[in-house]
Amino acid sequence: MKLQRKNRLRAATLGALAVSGALVLTACGSDDNSGSTGGTGGKTSAASNIKCDGKGQLLASGSSAQKNAMDLWVKNYTAVCKDVQINYKPNGSGAGIQELLQGKTTFAGSDSALKPEEVVASKKLFKGGQAIDLPMVGGPIAVGYNVPGVSNLVLDADTLGKIFNSKITNWNDPAIAALNKGAKLPNLKIQAFHRSDDSGTTDNFTKYLKAAAPSAWPYESGKKWEAKGGQSADGSSGVSSQVKQTSGSISYFELSYATASSISTVKLDTGASAPVEATADNASKAIAEAKIVGTGSDLALQLAYNTKAEGAYPLALVTYEIVGTKGNKADTLAALKSYLAYISSSDAQTALKQLGYAPLPSEIAAKVQSTVKTLS
Repeated sequence: MKLQRKNRLRAATLGALAVSGALVLTACGSDDNSGSTGGTGGKTSAASNIKCDGKGQLLASGSSAQKNAMDLWVKNYTAVCKDVQINYKPNGSGAGIQELLQGKTTFAGSDSALKPEEVVASKKLFKGGQAIDLPMVGGPIAVGYNVPGVSNLVLDADTLGKIFNSKITNWNDPAIAALNKGAKLPNLKIQAFHRSDDSGTTDNFTKYLKAAAPSAWPYESGKKWEAKGGQSADGSSGVSSQVKQTSGSISYFELSYATASSISTVKLDTGASAPVEATADNASKAIAEAKIVGTGSDLALQLAYNTKAEGAYPLALVTYEIVGTKGNKADTLAALKSYLAYISSSDAQTALKQLGYAPLPSEIAAKVQSTVKTLS
């Protein structure tokens, strides 16, 4: 129990620093006493196992769900590779892909795989190649809530669908009470918040509702929110902030935002023998059931949103780094490959657990690393 509290405190501290940290992280003024050998020319840090190559500035944008992971990775990488600067703008998956296709960024982060029309459009930018999906960040989508007097809340997909579809509007509704016997649910209006921006987190959340509770969620899944009613905010930071400050609120966001702000999260009744908590390990069990459905060097995954496996948390997402197979900018290609090789490494993936993310299964990470080597 002491270890668990210690880890939780450590994750909250790191998450809070990541959320409030500067958007542009560079190696300028960095103090590194690890004995590493930074710089260019393919040198490797013995301490961190980071291989530096290339130089320049990598511009990227997209998924806000992976912002805390990016902040940690960029800090670690640029502390060693001092000739590279990385600017990641967490403006949402849809905006990230759009900016990549416009040639404004080096890579994009997206919580859902490329659409066929986006792949076609990418061929105009990446001459002789196309954009592909590289799974990089895994983790649970936490359902955070702020209900006075309730610290342990269980919901299922059907109830969640009705809450976010404005069919269940009060916290003492019989459907919620049936899942939480003995809980003192207040007579309080539900304040449901969804993302206002095009969001891969929304895409994954609605895919889960569509797969696990189709009768309660009559809408198509997608990055745009389709249900009527509710309130909205921009980005994972926006909706999590609303939950933190609004009594009766509920929303969905990546787990590190809940950890950083000490927001209570829902346990899911999946049909397994016990409700499943949103944790990195439980999300890993669900992600391990994913299938690669991309073709060629594309590694898009199909997640098992309706799994009933014991201890598997099905409301998970995988964030992809979107890059070109060929036709990448020559002046930043070496740095891009060096950075992608690092963040897909065992060291970088393991480091994510302290922020509440789920490391990629080793076999998927190995395929990502092999693909990164082929980029040109």
